[in-house]
Amino acid sequence: MSAPLFFEDFREGDVVEYGDVTVSSQDIIAFAEKFDPQPFHLDDEAAKPVSGGLIASGWHGAALMLRVNCDAFLLRAALVESTKADPLSVEEISWIRPIRPGDRLRVRRTVLAARHTDQAGEVEFLFELVNQHGLVATRQRSALGILRRDAGAR
Repeated sequence: MSAPLFFEDFREGDVVEYGDVTVSSQDIIAFAEKFDPQPFHLDDEAAKPVSGGLIASGWHGAALMLRVNCDAFLLRAALVESTKADPLSVEEISWIRPIRPGDRLRVRRTVLAARHTDQAGEVEFLFELVNQHGLVATRQRSALGILRRDAGAR
């Protein structure tokens, strides 16, 4: 496993891209059958009048973004343990454009702000799920409590 990531590893203005996930019709339909069974997520013909064809649920896009973020850095981040407040907050999520079968997705992570205290800090991120054309499909703004390197070594 790679080295842990601490507050000091995230600087305001940093932009990083990672991940590579291709979405198939089968993936879209399987997710929709379990979690969002609207016709435009289940059947290409039923979707044509509404969305021009089969599209993934916005929640499917959010779940893919979370998976890519876990693989790239969340599982390595020295997150503040939850006490009264959860160290993770999702401030907003927006579905900008549909995710279609064959789309190849990656995450673009931008550090919007980084504020520190003695032992930890809060890092505000903008996560964008970007398709193969460089167009944003899903956008999420989140904040994480992350330990400072010196505090994590204790």
